[in-house]
Amino acid sequence: MSGGAASGPTVVALGGGHGLAVSLTALRQVAGRLTAVVTVADDGGSSGRLRAELGCLPPGDLRMALAALCGDDDWGRLWARVLQHRFTGDGSLQGHAVGNLLIVALWQLLDDTVEGLDYVGRLLGAQGRVLPMAVQPMDIAADVVDDHGRTHAVRGQVAVATARGRVDGVHLVPQAPTACPEAVTAVEEADWVVLGPGSWFTSVLPHLLVPGLRDALVGTGARRLVALNLAPQPGETSGFSPERHLEVLAEHAPDLRLDVVLADGAQVADSKELARAAQGLGADLVLAPLAAGDGTARHDPALLAHAYAEVMGRGRIAPWR
Repeated sequence: MSGGAASGPTVVALGGGHGLAVSLTALRQVAGRLTAVVTVADDGGSSGRLRAELGCLPPGDLRMALAALCGDDDWGRLWARVLQHRFTGDGSLQGHAVGNLLIVALWQLLDDTVEGLDYVGRLLGAQGRVLPMAVQPMDIAADVVDDHGRTHAVRGQVAVATARGRVDGVHLVPQAPTACPEAVTAVEEADWVVLGPGSWFTSVLPHLLVPGLRDALVGTGARRLVALNLAPQPGETSGFSPERHLEVLAEHAPDLRLDVVLADGAQVADSKELARAAQGLGADLVLAPLAAGDGTARHDPALLAHAYAEVMGRGRIAPWR
């Protein structure tokens, strides 16, 4: 698999869903070697159906990461579309993504999750590697406080993401899943590790709850960057300030230190407060224009790539070399 910038740093990006996909789209322009470590707790849609029927890891977030790393040539662009294509109609294939079926087929043929993902990456000409964060599927469970102050337990990624009320913390079921060994090695060998953007409780924080992966993140010699979301996510983080996102991260991984917190300056109401929160985790705050500018809370991949390049190459943080 080919890399991005020929002389760029070795980067590991952790997350899931659309947030990780946009981060990978940006990082492939910056990294010399790029690895995505992807959450495997999805229980909805095509992924949930395959997981329930076959007992496999949910492939959906892995598929999205692979599609984000597809080559820029005609071959890569076509395969990205194929991976993301969903069957229509009223039959049993309705709603399934082609990429999900391809990934699971290779898992069954090879009986090796990582090897199957590597083969898909080779087929696509992916500019990086995609790995699961753990070797077994898991559920995300949360304590949710409703509008009347009552706490109730919610289990499942979809249920947590759509919970009505304030998510008060998350944990995994099982509580100590086995980390993917290749993902642990990638974190240990990285120059930079990037967490976020993405759904905070269901895509970002779960990586910190896998013991082997959390230990690698705490002990790695890599620099650690957290990219904040542009806005709170309805349900998961309603009413959260940017600094509250960092507080929640620290609550779930109190021994994790950061080097950089990256945020869109236009979306930060109190930069001094956010800088204090970042400094409490050992990090510098870097503000840059990151929003797509189309009225949505989406990052612009080109702006995000520029910010990553500045931070990792010649910004306030010393060059990675």
